[in-house]
Amino acid sequence: MDVFNALSEGKIGRHDIVVRTVDMHTSGEATRIVLPLVDKHGQFILRGRTLLDKRSYAKEQADWLRQRIMHEPRGHSEMYGAILVPETEMTLAGEADIGVLFCHNEGYSTMCGHASIALGRFLVDTTDSSVFPRRKALQHSAHNGETIVRLHAPCGIVTITVPTTNENSWEKRRSDPTRRVNFLSVPSFVGAVDVTVEVPEGRRWRALQDAGKNNVTVDISYGGAFYAVVSSHELGFVRGILEYGISELDEATATIKNLLRDRREFYAHPTEDDLEYLYGVIVTEQLARNYELGACFFANQQLDRSPTGSGVCARVSLACAKGKLALGEEVLFESPISLGKGIGFSGKAVGQAALKQKDGRTINTTRVVVSGRAYYTGSHSFVVEEGDELGSGFITPS
Repeated sequence: MDVFNALSEGKIGRHDIVVRTVDMHTSGEATRIVLPLVDKHGQFILRGRTLLDKRSYAKEQADWLRQRIMHEPRGHSEMYGAILVPETEMTLAGEADIGVLFCHNEGYSTMCGHASIALGRFLVDTTDSSVFPRRKALQHSAHNGETIVRLHAPCGIVTITVPTTNENSWEKRRSDPTRRVNFLSVPSFVGAVDVTVEVPEGRRWRALQDAGKNNVTVDISYGGAFYAVVSSHELGFVRGILEYGISELDEATATIKNLLRDRREFYAHPTEDDLEYLYGVIVTEQLARNYELGACFFANQQLDRSPTGSGVCARVSLACAKGKLALGEEVLFESPISLGKGIGFSGKAVGQAALKQKDGRTINTTRVVVSGRAYYTGSHSFVVEEGDELGSGFITPS
């Protein structure tokens, strides 16, 4: 057997679990989709009754999986993953079609918009029932040429609308890459507005020093994960995001994140304690009316190549709360990679509602629809050969 075929079929390497993936990108940001993994008894390897239970099990008992596919030599420090979970409490209740756990260089996130866009296409395109048992139950509208995928993410149900071909049989129906995928995210809301962050003298980056400032003002907003949102001018980057090096933006956002990390009062989630943490910092720049550039640093300072889908939800919700954006008003969001290429995200608020919190009080939330494009880049069968001392993965020291 040829070595290529042997690797593809998992016949080379240790006889543990062969990790099979489909790789995509959304506006340049990678999504490594991990096909469902089962043990020798045919059981899904991530244990737990609920999706959040499975997320805890992945973190505490099976983190080798994330490390193997995210870290070098199979991945890199900027890789992003989506582990498919065929059955969750929401699929069993008929409220979702499939579950997912998102992962990155540091651990496991609660929501990911760019990955949801990629997953929408893939889940429509796959015909393997072992990968997606409920595919044939998806709702399809021949009139609109769209298929609905209800994705159970750790933050809740994300409803993805995938443009599709209109073949009569499910086996022939595929996603249409010429049209944008939309997703309706979980309720988004503002955690805090106009928070003053004092920056100690020894931790001020050069642009802040040049601006003669010792503090910055940020907003905290939730779009499936919590983000600190701050303008480039506020950070001292007065010439705009693209005029400064990535290392300068990295230093500033890392400092802000560290200074805000323990401010737990800003990250109260209405229902889930596991979601109460600061995930990323987004530097924003207004290019024109309803046209924004942003650079999002998340997890362990990964730079999102896309405009950040969950970050778009957080930013739209924030703009609505500040009275700067009306329901139904669309905004185009760019990243430094997508700018000028026609592959940015659009976002708009489509509804608002009060949501009851754990303590009985209510908060105002916004439902946001985000659209974007995703494309396939390849597929893998990852193995570990006997004697490979780096087979479990590593991170190159910075």
